[in-house]
Amino acid sequence: MPGHFLGLQGANTLVTGQYQLSTRIIDDLVANAATGVIHGPAGVGKTFAVEANLERLRDVGDHRVSTCSLAFPSKPTMLRVAAELVTALTGTPPPTSRSRFHLISHLVGLLAGPPRLVVVDEAQRLNGECIELLRHLHDHSDTRFALLYVGGDGCWEVLSREPMLRSRIFRRLPFRPLPKDKVPDLMRSYHPIYADTDTELLLTIDDTYAHGSMRDWAVFTHTAAQLCTDAGLPGVTAEVVTNANVLLGAGLH
Repeated sequence: MPGHFLGLQGANTLVTGQYQLSTRIIDDLVANAATGVIHGPAGVGKTFAVEANLERLRDVGDHRVSTCSLAFPSKPTMLRVAAELVTALTGTPPPTSRSRFHLISHLVGLLAGPPRLVVVDEAQRLNGECIELLRHLHDHSDTRFALLYVGGDGCWEVLSREPMLRSRIFRRLPFRPLPKDKVPDLMRSYHPIYADTDTELLLTIDDTYAHGSMRDWAVFTHTAAQLCTDAGLPGVTAEVVTNANVLLGAGLH
């Protein structure tokens, strides 16, 4: 399991419905060598869920699946995508070549091996040519691999503009902020400092700082846990919440 954000001690993994669906979807993609998309705003837990599943796939005994992940800066070229994919698959720089066609041929050979999952993070940064390159590799008769696009705001809009890709999406999972009515129970299971916290105080934290974002909850919890330790308290109080909000600048614009 990947480490918790900010190395937060005592935190438990929140097995939300979205987290569980990500496991099912990734398994479906691998089983069918298919294409999928997981997308949503920053901080809602999609990256954590994907990384946890990649670790799981790499550690399933005789049935382990090779995985590789890569992300590109804004507006990458087809040549850069091809070169970085070769590096991600082999762990070494690609053969010296200024031709993407040579690299694509090399990639077809690399992707013709055992079951594999290729994850492209920050997929909203890809342009149509780069998306078409990945689609071409995935559709090639000699390759067999699962392809997962992961991205933030605008990811689905970028990918769905490409009809050749959209028609091939086998699974799609939008990640969203935590539902407000689920926040109290989820947080009580997330960290010991919330175990005995009343519902209204937990909702206050969500309203004033976290807003359903798992990343923001982790930041708040890291701060609140230190305040509890400093004050010798077993859990958060209204005063701890107020002081944490001050330290985090909650409500400031």
